[in-house]
Formats: sequence, structure tokens, C-alpha cells
Amino acid sequence: MKHLFKICGILVLAGLLFSGHAMAAKTARLAYVEWARAVAITHVAGEILKRQGYKVKLQSVANAAMWASVASGDSDALLCAWLPVTHADLKAEYKENIVDLGPNYTGAKLGFVVPDYVTIDSVTELAAHIDKFDGRIVGIDPGAGMSKSIEKAIAENTSGLGQFKYISGSDAIMVASLEQAIKKKQWIVVPGWKPHWMFGQWQLKILEDPDGIFGGEETINTVVRRDLEKDDPELFAFFKNIDWKQLPLDSVLVDNKKGMDPRASAAKFVEAHWSVIEKMLAKK
Repeated sequence: MKHLFKICGILVLAGLLFSGHAMAAKTARLAYVEWARAVAITHVAGEILKRQGYKVKLQSVANAAMWASVASGDSDALLCAWLPVTHADLKAEYKENIVDLGPNYTGAKLGFVVPDYVTIDSVTELAAHIDKFDGRIVGIDPGAGMSKSIEKAIAENTSGLGQFKYISGSDAIMVASLEQAIKKKQWIVVPGWKPHWMFGQWQLKILEDPDGIFGGEETINTVVRRDLEKDDPELFAFFKNIDWKQLPLDSVLVDNKKGMDPRASAAKFVEAHWSVIEKMLAKK
């Protein structure tokens, strides 16, 4: 009888170990930056994967750390790579350890943004009004591609920006500064991009960029770690095949802007669009 209990105990332990291993193998790790669309799409992807049986780990990091995390294998994917220009240096740095699965959004645009009451239309006009802008460009995180482009333009005096000071911070700080300036009808210039909910919130304009500081229109791409297809074909197929064009994220952006927890807004969105998502997931 003792032997029987021992055997049963061994079988139970083996079953638990196997179950734990299976659960560990069913984990999806996504890295993202605190940019409006990046937060929205990453949480929606995470919610879909949860419904597919994955244990999902989402990690908010700085831009450079996000790329490094995927390249090192600490994260499986990122869904906010701005290409071919903004994140070109990071893609080149990690090209041996990542796979670019292509756009999840097209027609993305970035540049210097001002409120519509600011009476200039081009980056080349900024220097003539430097005093009105208090000599500052209120920026986002220092590792962002836009930050690097602006710092390079200032260093090289591109479009006459040499006398400006770039104040790096975060997306949230930039938006808060923009909101305060608009309330007071003050002049302010910030780096901005479409898609972003702030263009629906306020009357803004992206300044013409004749010297190509930020390049032209871009795409927002999905990037995964190099060995993902081999290690987890199902997860790789999810990132490769899901058609985000069928899943407009505007409502998620609005909910998040209103203060809803991104996990809650993602769950709400996925529930409302599950029939469409299910059809996409069923395609091979």
C-alpha cells in the first residue's frame, strides 16, 4: 500500500510539473512605450491572447529599452515600431535578433505640433518667434526617435532651430504642457504624431517640414524576437496574421484618455469586436 501511495504521489507531482511547464510555455510577453496608440494596441493584443489561453505579461518601458527587450528575448513582441525613419537606428542595431512583421498601421505622420492659434505654418518660422515659445520645445522621452531627430536638428541648426532648448520628458508630460498652454492661449511647440487622441481633443496643426527633420509618412510595425516562430508558432502566427485595419482603435484611445484603465478599455473593445476577431484568428 505504501508503494502504491508513493507511485500515486510521484504521478501527481509529475502531473503538476508537466502542467506548470505547459503553463509557462503558454506565456506572451509584450513590451510597449507610454504612447497613446502603443498603450491601446498592446492591451488589446494582450486581451485577445488571454482569450486564447495565454498568460500575458505587459511591460511599459522606455523606447530604447523596448527594442532591447525584444532583441534579447526578454519580450516576445512590440507593436509600436515607427518605420522606416524614426526607429531606423534601433532596427539596424538589433536587426540580427528581431523579425519585422510589417505594418499594423499605415499613414502615420509626425512633426512639430502647435495649437491652431499659433500664426506660423512651417518649422522654418519657429526661430523668428523663439521668444514667444520661451526658447523651448517641450518633448517626450529622450530615447524616442523623435527626440533624437530634434536634438540632431538643434545641434546642426537645421531649419534655424539651433537656439532652441529641447526639454525631454514623456508623452504624458508633453500633453499636460500642451493642455496648460492652450488654456492660457500661450504659444507652445511639441513633437507630435498621428494617430494620437490629442488631435481630436484640440485644434492643432503639424508644421510643414521642408528640411525633412522627421522624414515623410511612416508605418507603425509589429516586431517580434528572432526565435518566436520556432519557439511558439501559434503566437508568431497571431502577430503575423491579425489585421489591425479591421480593428479601429479610436474608441480605446478615447476611453483611455477619459481615464479608463487600459485593461478595462481593452476588454470592452475585444468583447464588442469579438466576432470579427474570432474570424481573423480562425484563418490560417
